[in-house]
Amino acid sequence: MIRYELISEAPLPSDTRPQPVIEIRNLHKAYGHLEVLKGVDISAPKGHVISLIGSSGSGKSTLLRCCNLLEDSQQGDIVFKGEPVAWNGTGHARRPGDAKQVLRIRTNLSMVFQQFNLWAHMTILENVMEAPVTVLKRERAEVEQAARAYLDKVGIGDKCDAYPAQLSGGQQQRAAIARALCMEPEALLFDEPTSALDPELEQEVVKVIKALAEEGRTMIIVTHDMKMARDVSDHVVFLHQGLIEEQGPPETLFGAPKSERLRGFLKSTHHS
Repeated sequence: MIRYELISEAPLPSDTRPQPVIEIRNLHKAYGHLEVLKGVDISAPKGHVISLIGSSGSGKSTLLRCCNLLEDSQQGDIVFKGEPVAWNGTGHARRPGDAKQVLRIRTNLSMVFQQFNLWAHMTILENVMEAPVTVLKRERAEVEQAARAYLDKVGIGDKCDAYPAQLSGGQQQRAAIARALCMEPEALLFDEPTSALDPELEQEVVKVIKALAEEGRTMIIVTHDMKMARDVSDHVVFLHQGLIEEQGPPETLFGAPKSERLRGFLKSTHHS
């Protein structure tokens, strides 16, 4: 009997790689006749940081917006924790087919935008609490406690009662990160989180993103900051004209780029 129990408790051989939180397969996106994404595959395993780099117009931000269904794609699969998005229609008429699924995915993939998107008429604390209370219907007192903790975590706990206009750009972006964290998402999506900031304010935000990476949070980051991409990423994807030109670990991509286009791109951004 004991022998049987020992055998039954032996771990089954399994793929040790964590299941991707989000997986994109053969994604195509066009605006009219303009093809922005031409068949892209990306996988963000749990606890990994994926950075998307590439010149303006390469499709990075569009890819991120397709990830959490802010944009409709025309072809390909978007899979959230093993569950594919259900679609109705094809091509330009393709739309997500299940509103509840869309809401579930969106609330689990919190997005931080370039332009903060804070409500001007609400205090910073109210901004951070708004979605968990109204969308997730969580208890107000519990959300307030979490919101204050996240504002402390990003270094602006003393700004709870201030309004967005009273904060610097770096502080507003940190408030936006606290707001994203307060949704307790499975992954964070960052769309050029530092590009609207002055260099010294940029560093405040980079510091917060690095701390989140060290905690093992799943993140997909679209960035023009090559130093941040190199420091925080497990995997870097270089997009060029809607296709993945090269991808791999940051030390390979930045240290020994294979493609001529990537070498040229890195040369043009070496000041970052």
